[in-house]
Amino acid sequence: MDLRFGDSKPTDEERAAVDALLGPPESSWEGADRSDADLRWARGGREARERRDLLLPGLHAVNDRIGWISEGALDYLCRRLTVPPAEAYGVATFYAMFSVKPRPSTVLHVCTDLACAAAGASELCAGVEARLGLGSGVSVERSPCLGLCERAPAALAIKAGDPVRTAVSAPATVERAVLAASAPDSAPEEPPAALAVPQVGRAGREELVLLSRVGVVDPASLDDYRAHGGYTALRQAFAIGPAGVIREVTDAGLVGRGGAAFPTGRKWQATASQPDHPHYLVCNADESEPGTFKDRVVMEGDPYSLVEAMTIAGYAVGAHKGYLYLRGEYPRALERMEHAIGQARARGLLGDDVLGQGYAFDIEIRRGAGAYICGEETALFNSIEGYRGEPRSKPPFPVEKGLFGKPTAENNVETLVNVLPILTMGSQAYAAIGTGKSTGPKLFCVSGSVDRPGIYELPFGATLGELLDLAGVRKRLRAVLLGGAAGGFVRPDELDIPLTFEGTREAGATLGSGVVLAFDDTVPLPRLLLRIAEFFRDESCGQCVPCRVGTVRQEEALHRIVERTGADAASDIALLREVGRAMKDASICGLGQTAWNAVESAIDRLGAYE
Repeated sequence: MDLRFGDSKPTDEERAAVDALLGPPESSWEGADRSDADLRWARGGREARERRDLLLPGLHAVNDRIGWISEGALDYLCRRLTVPPAEAYGVATFYAMFSVKPRPSTVLHVCTDLACAAAGASELCAGVEARLGLGSGVSVERSPCLGLCERAPAALAIKAGDPVRTAVSAPATVERAVLAASAPDSAPEEPPAALAVPQVGRAGREELVLLSRVGVVDPASLDDYRAHGGYTALRQAFAIGPAGVIREVTDAGLVGRGGAAFPTGRKWQATASQPDHPHYLVCNADESEPGTFKDRVVMEGDPYSLVEAMTIAGYAVGAHKGYLYLRGEYPRALERMEHAIGQARARGLLGDDVLGQGYAFDIEIRRGAGAYICGEETALFNSIEGYRGEPRSKPPFPVEKGLFGKPTAENNVETLVNVLPILTMGSQAYAAIGTGKSTGPKLFCVSGSVDRPGIYELPFGATLGELLDLAGVRKRLRAVLLGGAAGGFVRPDELDIPLTFEGTREAGATLGSGVVLAFDDTVPLPRLLLRIAEFFRDESCGQCVPCRVGTVRQEEALHRIVERTGADAASDIALLREVGRAMKDASICGLGQTAWNAVESAIDRLGAYE
C-alpha cells in the first residue's frame, strides 16, 4: 500500500457503504464525477481532514456491508477523508475484526481464550472447522476472549450485509455454532442479562447496589428505569453543581475500577480545572481482558444507568460531548446502548438542554474492532481519532491533553455507574461500604471451574474464599487467576486474601478489573500459560521493542518447555525471568509491563514447571 492512490475502484456496494456514513461526495476531489467547477478549485479538503476521526466508523461501514475491505474501498474512503492510503491501511490492519483480504461474507469467531479453553474450546473449534470446510461460505476464526466467559465456550457469527447480522452462541456446541453461522436470523435468542448475575433471585438480592436494576427493569424502557430511581442522581447533580459532584465523588473515595485504581475525584477535578476547551468525557467500554464481562452485563441489563452516569460525569468536568468506546464483539450491548441514547435524546435527557437546566451534553458511540491495547486510555484516544491504537507517552496526561489534544476524563463503565449511588445515598453512606482504603461495592467476574459463573457484587473486603463459595467450586481447586491474563495466580491455600486493592497487593497479587478465574486439577496449567503468552504476543501493538520482542521470546520459551523441545527447562525459565524484567521495566504501557505477571506467579507460587 502506497502513500498515493491506486487505480482500484470501489464497487457500487462499497461506495454506498461509505456514502451512507459520510453523505454523498460534493466534488471529484472526494470521489464524485468531475465537473467544470472542480477544475478551478479544490473544495472540502480542510473539512475532510477535520473528519479524520470517521476513519474507524468508515472501515466498519465497509466491513459490515461487504465482509472485508478492498483496496478500492479503502482508496475511496481515503479520498473522502483526505487520509493517505498507507496510513489508512495501517489502521485497517491493526484490528483483528477487519480483513484487507477477500473472505466469505460470514465470519464465525470461536473463542479460544482462558475460560473457553478450560471449557473445551479446542474440541469445539475442531468440530466446527470439520463441519464448515472450504466452500461453506463461512470463515472460521479462532478468537481471543469474546467477553462471554460465564457461558463458555462461546462463538460469535457476523454476516455482512445491509444490515449486518450477528448471532451469539454461548454455551456453544458444534451444532449451535454452525446454525449461528449459517442462519444467524434463526439462531436462538441470547438469554437475558440477569442470568449472568447469580445473585438475582437469591437471598441477598436486596443488598445489591450497582446491579439492583438488572433483571428488574426492562432495559428498553426509559419509563421503567425512571420508575426504579433513574435520573434521581442527575437531578441531585444539578442541585449541587459541578464542584459539588466532584466533592461528593472525592469524599466517597471512589477509585477507578479498571485496574489502575486512580482516584476518580482527582481525575475529574484536574480535568475540570483546565483552561483549554472543549473538555471531553470518554467511557471505556472496551473490556478486552480475558475473563472480564461485567461492563457488558451492565450495558445489556441496565443501559440507562450508564447514560445517566456519563451525563453526570460530563457535567462535573465541563464536557459537552461524551464518547462511548464499545467493544466490537458486543452486538447486543451496542443495540441496547444505541436505543437508550436515542430515547434519552428524544426525551430531553441528552441534547442542547438536559432536563431544562441549560446544560448541553450528548453521547456518541464508537465501536472498537478487536484490539486489547485499546483498553489503554491513550491508545483508545488514538483509535477514536482515526489512528492506529498505539499508546502515547505520558506526560502530558489525558486530563491536560487527551482526546483531540483537549482535556479529557476517561473512566470505565463500572467506575461511572458507581457515581449514581454516591449521589443518591451520599458520600458518607457510600464510603461506609467496603473498607477504609477501598470503598464501595465491587463487581467480580467469576468463571472457569465453578458451578455458578457470572457477575458478583460484593463490598470491598470480602475474601476470595467467600466469593468462590458463592460461585461453587467444582472438583479439586488447582489455582485461581486474579486480574485476568495481566494478573497473577494464587494457590488454593490463599483463599483468605481480602478482595481489596491493598489486600491483594500485600498478598503479592493484583485485583485488576475484578477477574476471578478458577481452575480445577483437570485443567493443564502449562497449556494455559502458553495461551496467555500467545494472547500477549498477538495483542502487542508493536510500538516499543521490549514488548514487541519480549512477548515473542516469552511465547517461544514456553513452547519449548511445554513441548519439551528445549535443551534445558531451567535455562528457559531463567530466560523468561530476564525477558519479563525487561518488559516490566522498559515497555511504554501496561500491556508489556504486565505480560509476564501470570507466568511469573505460576512459576513462583504454583511450581508450574517443577
